[in-house]
Amino acid sequence: MKEPSKQERRLGDLERELTLLSRHFIASRGPRIGQSLDRSAYVLLTRLETGEPLTLKELAHTFQADVSTINRQMSAMLRHGLVEHIPAPARGAARTFRPTPLGLERLEADRAISRAGTARLIEAAGWSEAQTQQFLTMMVEFNHGIEQLEGPA
Repeated sequence: MKEPSKQERRLGDLERELTLLSRHFIASRGPRIGQSLDRSAYVLLTRLETGEPLTLKELAHTFQADVSTINRQMSAMLRHGLVEHIPAPARGAARTFRPTPLGLERLEADRAISRAGTARLIEAAGWSEAQTQQFLTMMVEFNHGIEQLEGPA
């Protein structure tokens, strides 16, 4: 078997660390005590708060999910008053959604808990403000690169 190159080892290490980050990040910030949104509602509301109302198809494309999955999640959010339908005649019969004031209020409350958990992780890592900013800058660049590869999110 061929010995992996330095680049192959580095990519393997990076892949493993990204897997660990994605697997542990949410749970390691602490229990969801006090948070009222499930993960899918949190993620969908985070996207919907940033721009114009979106259709199920647009949300499915953004999250690379099946339209039926997004439809189930949005239906639950509609029932709980977290999102509402918005007429969009230019889009034909497609349903568009935007967050309600209740949805935005609950998102911000959960986000405050999430930020506190993230602060605990940064503190546990012993990072300075400069290290934290460097990590943020690199994550933004990394995510922008992914968006360039996959299309706008």
